[in-house]
Amino acid sequence: MMKNPHPARRRVYMLLGFFGAFLLLFFAVLYDAQVVHGSENRAKSITSNTTSEPVTASRGIITDRNGKVLVSNRLAYTLVFDKSAFGKDDGALNAAIWRLIQLCQELDVPWNDTLPLTTGVIPQLKTAARSNAFQEYLKDNELPTNASASELIGALRKLYAIDERYTTAQARLIAGVRYELDGRSSYTFAEDVSSALISRITDGHYEGVTIKTAAARVYNTKLAAHILGTVGAIWQEEWRSDEKTGYVGYADRGYSMNDLVGKDGVEKAFEEYLHGVDGKRLITTDENGKLTGELYTRKPQPGGTVALTIDIDLQQVAEDTLASTIQGMVDKDSNERGGAVAVVQVGTGEVLALASYPTYDLETFNQNYEELAADERLPMFNRATQGIYAPGSTFKLCTSVAALEEGIITPTTIIQDKGIYTYYKDPQPMCWIWRQARTTHGRINVSQAIVDSCNYFYYEVGRLTGIKKLDEYATAFGLGQHTGIEIGDESGVLASPEWAEAHDREWTDGQTITAAIGQSYNLFTPLQLANYVATLVSGGEHYEAHLLKNVKSYDNSRIIDVYDKGTLNEMHISESTMAAVTKGMHDLTHDSLQGAFSRCVVEAGAKTGSAQVGTDIANGTFVAYAPYDDPEIAIAIVVEKGGSGSLLANAAVDIINAWFTRGGSSASLGENTLLQ
Repeated sequence: MMKNPHPARRRVYMLLGFFGAFLLLFFAVLYDAQVVHGSENRAKSITSNTTSEPVTASRGIITDRNGKVLVSNRLAYTLVFDKSAFGKDDGALNAAIWRLIQLCQELDVPWNDTLPLTTGVIPQLKTAARSNAFQEYLKDNELPTNASASELIGALRKLYAIDERYTTAQARLIAGVRYELDGRSSYTFAEDVSSALISRITDGHYEGVTIKTAAARVYNTKLAAHILGTVGAIWQEEWRSDEKTGYVGYADRGYSMNDLVGKDGVEKAFEEYLHGVDGKRLITTDENGKLTGELYTRKPQPGGTVALTIDIDLQQVAEDTLASTIQGMVDKDSNERGGAVAVVQVGTGEVLALASYPTYDLETFNQNYEELAADERLPMFNRATQGIYAPGSTFKLCTSVAALEEGIITPTTIIQDKGIYTYYKDPQPMCWIWRQARTTHGRINVSQAIVDSCNYFYYEVGRLTGIKKLDEYATAFGLGQHTGIEIGDESGVLASPEWAEAHDREWTDGQTITAAIGQSYNLFTPLQLANYVATLVSGGEHYEAHLLKNVKSYDNSRIIDVYDKGTLNEMHISESTMAAVTKGMHDLTHDSLQGAFSRCVVEAGAKTGSAQVGTDIANGTFVAYAPYDDPEIAIAIVVEKGGSGSLLANAAVDIINAWFTRGGSSASLGENTLLQ
């Protein structure tokens, strides 16, 4: 018979059994928690300890055709205002907005406010108050659509519960922020703010304000401001789509409310390439809110590298020579004036340079905006693409081609200049040489008429050719039409009976003969004129003018897009016509323009123009191409109140010489540069 174990030993066995059972239970629970319900419990753990936040992708950089960096990035801070924490408490929301505005006023920090009402003691309506987007906003909020400024301020006070303790000027500023927040919970209040402001925000516990990091643009050049453009916060009217106009808002394009986007220039035109794809990350914090870790669930993909067609060195010469030419005229007569230069590559439509004067500095654009907007010289106006001017005698090249190709004249046809054109009883216009010196150009052919710019010759040729044919050829050259440039342009006006009728203008026989010499209702942009000459000297190959050369991924590893459009149309200008017209342009550079073109490094062709804009005021126009026997570039220059186009010849020679004496090779971009 087995004896009972010793009491002490029995207690040991019992304890071992207890611990064994405990371990079995522990492992069973652990197995259930980590294996059976592991994914569920991990998800609960992550949810309770982490937050998800977007990571803004770095904006793509912009280079010139040779890879020289024009625009890159640096780290900056933005202020985002979020109204969600205030619920329906309008009073608290308005107080928080006003407190933030006061701080920005104190530190002279601009903020985003696109409400189309001026600020100040007595607000006034801006032009944008009549825009479709703002009118939709008024209707959506049941606000009066034709109210005066004071009535609108009153309606906004009521809509946003801005009480009477705020003055009219203060209410306007608060309403501006509320307007930006309409239809969205938050927006980028201010970009690229100083560390001083960040410190005040942090120490002052400003409600509704969040500090975010973003990439601010770095301008590696002070040139090409009108081409490059600006970036900024998404405006209220840009956020929502508009079915009536077909506009697709950024909300429907996958953007965050607080993204920065291109506002104008190539920044806006190539937004889809430059924007990049935002990432996401999970931020883990402890019970005190201290960051303990981060995990990217999707890494941000920087925007692409956009290479433009412009040559920044040529752009420098174009801007400098335009500025010095205009300043020389201002110094003589004290009359302020503006002007533009466009340089287009023959046979491709690539824009090599595009200068507008006066210009501005993109680096200080935001700080100087009010001053720039008030400047009567209109420095923000891109005269190269938006300014429309009578072409003057530069249009005579088109008239020559039309008459020659239609068989109205031949290269050897002679017309006698009689000083006063008397075919019509009225009008009876004079040739310019008769008006100035009471003499004539005598018997001349088309090439000589180009050299002498004989109005009498082109009155007769224009009458014989007729406005229908003149317009047909002008249209084929792209005159009076959009050029296709990605940053947008004015279409201008091509004089015709149809245009006159549509605009309640008169059309007479006299309009036809003045249209033939580049007057009447003809108005074209400098870029149109450059592309017209490029089309002519290529033998009739008409391309869109464009700024995009190619787009590569941020790390330069793959090509995303390359501009590869063919011709818009081909005119097939005959060799005899080409020879007659280009001979006249070439001979001009050895005639009255010899003083300027004697220093030109290649043989070239040119045509001057002068278009009356007042009794004693004329704009100067000038077109040229080079080389004469194998055209590469075409140039157009327009100077307001510039007088004779011959005064612009030296500027054209500077540009031609810069292009044909360029040398060396540009350094290629490395990965580190692309990520700056």
